[in-house]
Amino acid sequence: MMILLLRSCLLLPFVDAAGRHGGVHLASQAAALLRWKSTLQSSPPTLDSWRQGTNPCTGNWTGVACDVVRLGNRSPLAVTEISLSNAGIDGLLGELNFSALPFLTYVDLTYNSLGGEIPLAITSLPVLSFLDLSANMLQGNIPPEFGNMPSLTQLGLGNNNLTGRIPKSIGNLTMLGFLVSGNNMLTGPIPEELGKLTNLELLEMCGTLLSGQIPKSFGNLTRLNTLYLYSNNLSGPIPPSLGNLSKLMDLELSDNRFSAEIPVALLSLTELNILSLEKNELTGSIPYEIGLLPNLSTLGLSTNQLSGTIPQSLGNLTFLNYLSLHDNELVGSIPAEVGALVNVQTMSLATNKISGRIPVTFKNLTNIRLLYLFENKLSGPLPREFANNFSHLIDIDLGNNSLSGELPSDVCKGGNLEMFVVTINMFTGAFPTSLKTCRSLKILSLGHNQITGDVSSLGPYPRLVKAELGRNNLSGCLTKAWASSINLTSFYMHQNMITGSLPPEFSKLEKLEELVINGNKLTGKIPAELSNLVSLYTLDLSQNQFSGHIPQEFGQMGNLQYLNISANNLSGLIPQEIGNCIKLISLAFSHNSLSGDLPMTIGNLRSLQIVLDVSNNRLTGRLPTELGDLALLEMLNLSHNEFTGSIPSSIGSMDSLSTFDVSYNNLEGALPTGGLFHNASIRWFLHNKDLCGNLSGLPLCSSIPKMKHHNSKIHNESLAISIPMCIVIILSISVIVILHKRKGPLKDSSTTVIRDVLSVWNFDGKLAFEDITEATENFSNKYIIGSGGYGTVYKAQLQGGRLVAVKKLHPSIEDMSYEKGFLSEIDVLTKIRHRSIVKMYGFCSHPRYKLVIYDYIERGSLCAILKNEELAKELDWQKRVAIAIDVAQAIYYLHQECNPPIIHRDITSNNILLDADFKAYVSDFGIARILKPDSSNWSVLAGTYGYIAPELSYTSMVTTKCDVYSFGVIVLEIIMGMYPTELLSLVSMGLPQELAMEDMLDKRPSSPIILEKKEIALLVEVAFACLQTSPRFRPEMQDVYQKLVLHKRHPFALLA
Repeated sequence: MMILLLRSCLLLPFVDAAGRHGGVHLASQAAALLRWKSTLQSSPPTLDSWRQGTNPCTGNWTGVACDVVRLGNRSPLAVTEISLSNAGIDGLLGELNFSALPFLTYVDLTYNSLGGEIPLAITSLPVLSFLDLSANMLQGNIPPEFGNMPSLTQLGLGNNNLTGRIPKSIGNLTMLGFLVSGNNMLTGPIPEELGKLTNLELLEMCGTLLSGQIPKSFGNLTRLNTLYLYSNNLSGPIPPSLGNLSKLMDLELSDNRFSAEIPVALLSLTELNILSLEKNELTGSIPYEIGLLPNLSTLGLSTNQLSGTIPQSLGNLTFLNYLSLHDNELVGSIPAEVGALVNVQTMSLATNKISGRIPVTFKNLTNIRLLYLFENKLSGPLPREFANNFSHLIDIDLGNNSLSGELPSDVCKGGNLEMFVVTINMFTGAFPTSLKTCRSLKILSLGHNQITGDVSSLGPYPRLVKAELGRNNLSGCLTKAWASSINLTSFYMHQNMITGSLPPEFSKLEKLEELVINGNKLTGKIPAELSNLVSLYTLDLSQNQFSGHIPQEFGQMGNLQYLNISANNLSGLIPQEIGNCIKLISLAFSHNSLSGDLPMTIGNLRSLQIVLDVSNNRLTGRLPTELGDLALLEMLNLSHNEFTGSIPSSIGSMDSLSTFDVSYNNLEGALPTGGLFHNASIRWFLHNKDLCGNLSGLPLCSSIPKMKHHNSKIHNESLAISIPMCIVIILSISVIVILHKRKGPLKDSSTTVIRDVLSVWNFDGKLAFEDITEATENFSNKYIIGSGGYGTVYKAQLQGGRLVAVKKLHPSIEDMSYEKGFLSEIDVLTKIRHRSIVKMYGFCSHPRYKLVIYDYIERGSLCAILKNEELAKELDWQKRVAIAIDVAQAIYYLHQECNPPIIHRDITSNNILLDADFKAYVSDFGIARILKPDSSNWSVLAGTYGYIAPELSYTSMVTTKCDVYSFGVIVLEIIMGMYPTELLSLVSMGLPQELAMEDMLDKRPSSPIILEKKEIALLVEVAFACLQTSPRFRPEMQDVYQKLVLHKRHPFALLA
């Protein structure tokens, strides 16, 4: 009571002032609230009770509370509280006249959409003790005048868009118990003055841009129990003075740049429940004393540079439920004492250099839910009782080790298991019993081991998304039980010993995208019902014993990109309907007993890029001229058949073709000219009837007796066609020239013709050919900003001021019959939306020009910037790391998120563009899919020299792993500041370690700090993994991207 009387006395002068402005009267307070309501974007239902003519204190106004205030001899009611959390309010906070509400003690406006700056009037409320404006859209600086509010006990400003520095005056709020300012864009150091807030219990400044060191004065905050400083740019050593905070229970400093060793002083904080130091630059070993924190439930030390062994004292932390030590440089074995952590639910020791065996004591971890031990050097068999007692287990990943022996039989004992991954080990023995009927599974990955067992006993798995069981010793038959896995997207059972037939019930897996069961002993007919798999883009049934015909229903598989049914016992004709699978990139029917003609409809497959292989069959008849329509095809194998007649001349115009094998047939006549026939291998033409041509090993055509009557007939027919055509062409040209001389340029007429054949997509519906030609002054050289194998790039400013990049593709000889294919392909590509991919607006198709319209990216290519001394200096290590991550995310999106996947095929520093902030964008991601090239630019479509994966020199099999290789080259180029010629030579010889990392770094930017060195080392590691000679051993871009961003995640991401 005495405190209230004292406060009333102190406020009397202010009350008098408020009275003069009408703020004392309840009517004035109600008017201020109603006026604020009227300014909101839309009045939320929450405020329906705020009505004119009603009393805010007695009228049950939602979120408004009143109390009696002391005004001299009077004690009127006044508005003292506003509590409108998550009320749907959308407006400006500054529109509320706080001067008219002088008696406010409590204001909670969290989780709304309030914008604008924090009004200074709010800082003049003398009795306000609780103010929380978190989770809005407030902008501007934190007013220094907050320091004049001595009554404040709680101040919440988190989750807004506040900028500037934290005012030093906040240190005057000595009554403050809670201060929350995280998740803003605050910069600068933490003021030393905050060390005066000795009543502070919670301090939350996470997720901002604060820099500098933690003030030593924080050691004075002895009442503090929660300190959140994670996700900033704080650096330097962690101050030992934090060891004075004896009441501290939650200390989270992750995702900063703290360096040096973990201070032992922290380990005297016996009340600590949570200690999170993840993603920093901490060095040294894990202190033994860490085991003296008896109440610790969460310990996060991952993604640092910690070395040495895991201390045995960790076994003392019996309350621990989260242990994360992944991504360090820990060595030695896992101490047996870790098995004493009987309450641990999440344990991640992945990506270290831990060796030895998994301790027998792990059987005691009966509460474990998530266990990650992948990418270490663990060896030997699993403990006998390992995982059999893990009744709460959800995820377990032991992949990429050298573990052996048998897998635990009861790993799914609790029925909660969702992910079981043991790929790339040396496990043997039987398929675990409990996994056979583990209905909770979402990911089952046992590939690259020597597991045995009968697959007919597996399932059902109603929640399964991915099954990867390839490269084992599994046997038995596939059953219709797999049809219950309705969420299945990937099914890999390749290179096992599976027998029996392929159940037609697989056709019920509507989400299935990949079906890979090659290298088994499957028999019977290929089910025609597979055509119902509308999402399928990869089907590999090769190297089995399937018989019967190729189902004509396969022509209904509109999304199929990869089809391989080679090396079976198939017979009959190749169905004409296969020509309807227009998205096919790779098609292989080889090593069967197929007969009849090669259907003309094969020419419809204009997306074929990688291979068309029908070799080693019994195909007859003449080769269809339509093969020449496969302008993107790189490998064509027709060998070991019974084809007759001549090789169509149209094949000579297939500039994409790198391999053309027609050996062991009955072909005759002259080889076509042009294309790959200039430097063809004689092996491609051996064992035919009478082939001739200008090729070493073949007779010249002049030496072969001619069939005069036949040739004469052909000659006469040619004259009959060519002479009239020449006359028509000459007359047409003459008429055009005469009209031009008489009337001048026919601008309007030509415009009409252009619009008749113009196709434009996705650019406000207004983009036209004339807009582009006008903006570039008919493609004047002064607008050129780049050029390459695909064409020339122009900068164009369209009407309305929008800047675009216009790529005029090199001329092509294709006819308008391809237009439908162009439209279809562009329609797909213009729908691609990703923050790190240059937006493609559309494609203009015209007999004279083909134009691709992109967003304009200011700074140009990464290649050009690395060649510019000044810009290369500005491209510091943070930016370079960010560029690598941006590019990785973009390629990952193309490979994994696009359906069907898109292979870029030409990842180079010229195709990575940077904006004004040096953010990276991948360009030219779709040209390889849409262009019908001529000989001058096909080499670019196959890839740019120096970035091409080595396997393309002998297989021409373009896969996503080709992009992965190119990405590895890009990463080294980013690090070295130039194309890595010497280093790639060492990599090709298996000697990348011959060049130290310090010798690799570009010397133009400032030397990297410790954290940046760690990030660079990670990039180098990723680059070398991507540059593996064998594509089999390269990672997928999903793995690359996840590895690069893992250290940026919140410390407790694994709990999600």
